[in-house]
Amino acid sequence: MTKHSITRRGLFRATAAATVAAAGVSVLAGCKHKSEEGSSPVVVGEESATNILESYQEAEQLPIAQQGGWSISLGNVLHPGEGSWIPCTTAGSSSNPMVKGGAFSISTGQVSEVVPKPLAGDASNVAIYDVRCSDSAYAWVELNLLTHDWTLYAAAFADGALSDTPSTLWSAGSDYDPPRFAVTDSKVLWQVMPTASGDKRSEHSFCYLWQTGDTSAQAVVESPGRFATEPAVSDGTVTLVPRVNADQGTFYGITAYSLSDKLSTKIDQLVLPASVRPLNAVRIGDRFAFSIEASYSSGGLLGKMGTYIGSGEGPFVMLSREPTAAVTGKGDTFVIKSTSSYFVVDTNAKTYSVLSASNRCIDYGEYPATLGTSDHFVTFATVKDEKTGYPSAVAVRSFAL
Repeated sequence: MTKHSITRRGLFRATAAATVAAAGVSVLAGCKHKSEEGSSPVVVGEESATNILESYQEAEQLPIAQQGGWSISLGNVLHPGEGSWIPCTTAGSSSNPMVKGGAFSISTGQVSEVVPKPLAGDASNVAIYDVRCSDSAYAWVELNLLTHDWTLYAAAFADGALSDTPSTLWSAGSDYDPPRFAVTDSKVLWQVMPTASGDKRSEHSFCYLWQTGDTSAQAVVESPGRFATEPAVSDGTVTLVPRVNADQGTFYGITAYSLSDKLSTKIDQLVLPASVRPLNAVRIGDRFAFSIEASYSSGGLLGKMGTYIGSGEGPFVMLSREPTAAVTGKGDTFVIKSTSSYFVVDTNAKTYSVLSASNRCIDYGEYPATLGTSDHFVTFATVKDEKTGYPSAVAVRSFAL
């Protein structure tokens, strides 16, 4: 990103911040990583992977144990979180506001209201679009439903409530997608990407990093095109999937960076075959867990639909099921979502188990609220009343890994 564009967008952010009485955040010049150059694409044959359903034994008992189960109000939607607080959006009691920003405690099973209404403008046109949090920071996006303008806010967070004045991290118009973002400890990471078909579609994309209390953010990774996946934080790393080798074609590089030095260090990278775009990717231990949601006509093994665990040129472990969510795991245990259940895979024992979804949720599905390395695996699902058949509550489950 050029200094000129930083200045122009910085002025836009400062103006937005003044109207909502939130602290403005500037952006430091320069970017730590320009991702035009990547390693060689990994093209391997099917013999380089172990198919879990063909080669592993089904275990008699689940290797994970449920440690909590709660029923919360209908309309709550959980999002990936890393600590004792799981971010969630909550349906408002009326159309104004339509959505509230909240956080679910896996200690008490209670939902705390964190952002009761949008900070910006007319709440009838502006909605809280997405939220993320850790135990120390909370971030949310507000979207104007008429203009598609959006603003990303963040603040320090403790005990289920904001503990500082919110900061305006970024604002943009409809030429840019609402950001995909993540929160870890006191840090917020977000991607600014032009829409795929808008007037700015030829611009590069950037990932930014900000820490609570700071007055400036840093551009940490630049992609000559759109990132393929959201930032995925796991065990001291963040996995991003920028475009690489742009002068040779369309290549995506699954790349892990160190959080300890604010993404200055690139830990590992796996470049997928030409045109193969992952659905999600995260680093668990010293391996990537990533999913391909379609089968490509070329690209070898990694061009086939499924979820893969591995790094470099293999070997890989593969689950040949249509992927729907990112992987959670710890050590050699990985939890992979399938359509209506989960596969719990032990790559050391070479076994797998099936964890069924909550009762009466099949119509709406059950989804993980964790990703990457974690001590627990949290799920949520809208469930139907046993007598009426109508949606009645949201079931949340927590399992120890």
